[in-house]
Amino acid sequence: MELMVRTSGSSPRPCRRFGDDPCGTLKQDRFRKSQGSRPSLGRLVLSSVTHRILLIEDDEKLGRQILDQLREAGFEPSWIRQGDEALAVRARDHDLVILDLMLPGAFGLDVLKRLRSQSDLPVVVLSAKSDTAVKVRALELGADDYVTKPFWPEELLARVSARLRRPGLERGGTIELGGLAIDVPARAVTAHGTPVELTRVEFDLLLALARRPGQALSRAWICEHVLDPERDGSERTLDVHVSRLRKKLGRLGGLVATVWGVGYRLTATEEP
Repeated sequence: MELMVRTSGSSPRPCRRFGDDPCGTLKQDRFRKSQGSRPSLGRLVLSSVTHRILLIEDDEKLGRQILDQLREAGFEPSWIRQGDEALAVRARDHDLVILDLMLPGAFGLDVLKRLRSQSDLPVVVLSAKSDTAVKVRALELGADDYVTKPFWPEELLARVSARLRRPGLERGGTIELGGLAIDVPARAVTAHGTPVELTRVEFDLLLALARRPGQALSRAWICEHVLDPERDGSERTLDVHVSRLRKKLGRLGGLVATVWGVGYRLTATEEP
């Protein structure tokens, strides 16, 4: 598909989408239209939290284009080209997966099933197959979205951002949210797969927030249900615990957001 785009002071020039070019060799400037006609990539960045995106795509040139777009939008992408390598992926090491269905060494739907058996990690399927039956099957197996090639790069980034804004679900006793994994039975926390050592109060505080993602919890409620009233259940002590928790979570500490005049909440993305 080819669109004719006219910019100020120039004659019409072709503009293509990702996947239109049979060779996959699309230059960055082919996606530029006149100012205000399409969303800028900068406006699609979620927050200062760097989300780790795994791209599973065997097309060399298309894969490089997608990686460049993800980096420009502020994400931290990695790339796998082989299906057998994709089957060995650990879901906990990533915040979202972009998955092509046609892979050498494995079928993309088998990779999807493997990922879904581990976690509710968001998976955006990327495929040239527009057959409704294939789309339905992918969604039935747990895909969160399905993007058909060819596509505008801004559309893919917008879909990725939308999925990352949704809180994670609890599976097998583990809550996953914005790069955090909270193993409730084991009372263990990882941030992007790295263990985080928390005190009893810090863990209980994080768990209380994670079980109500996006919901503001008042300082009074947290003090009553998390802190030890026999020792020091004051709101000032709570603020100290929150500060220490944020430091231990590192770059994910911003997920613990302050709600001024109310208390705290845990979000899937860091709030400004």
